[in-house]
Amino acid sequence: MRHYPRNSPEAAARILSLAALADGSLSMVELQALEEANAYAQLGLHRLQMQEVMRALCHDLLNQAELSEAGVCRVAPATMAALMAEVDDPQLRLTLLQLCVTVIEADQHIDAGESLLLLSALEQWGLHHVLAPHSSGAAPTAWAALH
Repeated sequence: MRHYPRNSPEAAARILSLAALADGSLSMVELQALEEANAYAQLGLHRLQMQEVMRALCHDLLNQAELSEAGVCRVAPATMAALMAEVDDPQLRLTLLQLCVTVIEADQHIDAGESLLLLSALEQWGLHHVLAPHSSGAAPTAWAALH
């Protein structure tokens, strides 16, 4: 897995990319949610830079893949922890967590991989205090899926 400088836009974009891919696919609704949230600019990137980070992440994941019986690529807990450790700025962590929730909620379905990613971030970053209802809609939210 390649390394990015601590708190760099690329390190943050890689975690957001993990959130977008955590359910095993990248949908147009997730990409649209990133656009509408102005996610790239919030992380200090242009769309093409974000796409390059996502492409590099996919390449790295495939090179060290742990495939499940269903052929799904899983991120090892140690790898997840190492990626999360590359972001230690408190404000960037909060911004990134909000963006991850945005992309995870985009398809109105919370997958086990998405919940695991959010739980990992909350645990490693010590952000349990931010658990609160995120949206008022009837659909389950990423926050609710963590309870």
